[in-house]
Amino acid sequence: MPGARGEYLAPWWVVWLHRAPHLSLRLQWVNSTFRPRDEEYQESLLFLGLVAAACLGLNLLFLAAYLVCACCCRQAKPRPSCCVTWSAVVAGLVCCAAVGVGFYGNSETNDGVYQLIYSLENANHTFSGIDALTPTPASPQVSGTTQTMEVDLARHLARLGEIFAARSDYPQALKLVQQRAAGLVDQLAGVPVWTEVSAQLTRLADQTGYVEYYRWLSYLLLFILDLAVCLFACVGLAKRSRCLLALLLCCGLLAVVLSWTSLAADAVAAVGTSDFCAAPDSFILNITEGQPSTEVTRYYLYCNQSVSSPFQQALTVFQRSLTAMQFQVAGLLRFAVPVFPTAKEDLLSIQLLLNSSESSLHQLTALLDCRGLHKDYLDALAGVCYDGIEGLLFLGLFSLLAALAFSTMVRAGPRAWKRSPARDRDYNDIDDDDPFNPQARRIAGYLPARGRLPSFCSYSGSLDSQPGPPPAQALSNAPVSEYMNQAALFGGNPRYENTPLIGRGSPPPTYSPSMRATYLSVGDQHLRHYGNEFPA
Repeated sequence: MPGARGEYLAPWWVVWLHRAPHLSLRLQWVNSTFRPRDEEYQESLLFLGLVAAACLGLNLLFLAAYLVCACCCRQAKPRPSCCVTWSAVVAGLVCCAAVGVGFYGNSETNDGVYQLIYSLENANHTFSGIDALTPTPASPQVSGTTQTMEVDLARHLARLGEIFAARSDYPQALKLVQQRAAGLVDQLAGVPVWTEVSAQLTRLADQTGYVEYYRWLSYLLLFILDLAVCLFACVGLAKRSRCLLALLLCCGLLAVVLSWTSLAADAVAAVGTSDFCAAPDSFILNITEGQPSTEVTRYYLYCNQSVSSPFQQALTVFQRSLTAMQFQVAGLLRFAVPVFPTAKEDLLSIQLLLNSSESSLHQLTALLDCRGLHKDYLDALAGVCYDGIEGLLFLGLFSLLAALAFSTMVRAGPRAWKRSPARDRDYNDIDDDDPFNPQARRIAGYLPARGRLPSFCSYSGSLDSQPGPPPAQALSNAPVSEYMNQAALFGGNPRYENTPLIGRGSPPPTYSPSMRATYLSVGDQHLRHYGNEFPA
């Protein structure tokens, strides 16, 4: 990572995207320097989105032409169903691979953005700490430890002045301490106030987190939609259900549109961010011109140890003032306390305040050092320019693969649609042979026979058309009592009319008085064989 090396180097994909052609809407070359408020630069980014929109239009036009040709034209030699199956399988695998790539890219982008937010919060914490330690005469209510120390120090010095009023040498020393204390606030006037910068960083972090949350959630919903469309495609092609195939066509077209839309957004975001990452220092120097000074901004952006801090002089003067005050207070403790014992408490309080101010000075020096803020700056660049743009590139690859996969699925839909009626007739054939489905048995009479065994009714009808009696081997010597027992057992229930009888190869009907005429129509030979045994 660049933060570990102590410097920032743009990765190769940033350089490659930064060199991408930037064209305005009038097809004129535009400088690729990151200028988000410039109209020409905005047009160059908009042009990339329009290119993706043009690709979407061509894709939809191709799919529409293919669907019209597939629905209106008839092929002389239809393609085998295995082609449709394999094309759907390959498209499903490509879609699953695209979703996996998209998950990785979405996670990388999310990690980079939150690393940026974390760095902004750390820098904001540093700026707030500096403001808490730096005195501001114009705003005493937000002043820091030094301002409070000055007020307490003035109170103790006033009390010591009353105690040392009888002597002429001790008040002179107190006057020197009081003069140095009054100049403490002015000595740190060169330290800038970061209140406005801190407010801007807070607002930027909040807006970035808000946009990132909905961006991450939108891609997650898009991944779920793509997987759902793949599931619909698999089930619809397996069952050859026209309802699922119609749903596949609609959702597939919607997925194609969303894929190209996400590609346009990813391309614009990746190119714009790469333009920033190609020269981030120049952009920050331009937007922070005047607040704070350019010298302070350069100090934190580059953090060159050979260059002294712009606050070094103010901090040195403040340190020397504190040291001189501590020597004077130590001298008063040594010589004045034996003469004025009541001054000891105030002198010890002043010494404690000076020691506390020196500790605050060390904290302020550490916070103003460039290394902490420069590390936050490098971490933010690493999150945006390394993880963030890398994730956007993977999201762009996901969009391309998803558009290709769903275009293939939509092309496979019409061919599967044409084969779905034959599949339905096959299911009807299976239902015709079901002995427990009377409705299917009635529908079977209207469907043409397709290689099935003839039923009892068709066999009887064929006997009527023959001039002679049926073959003798079709008759059975089984006693009539078996048939009568079967008829009495089932009570003429029509559900058991096709139930085979014992000792008979063909399925006879249930016996009833009206069935005698039916047996007469079969043939005289059958009536002569059974005539004497049937009751009147």
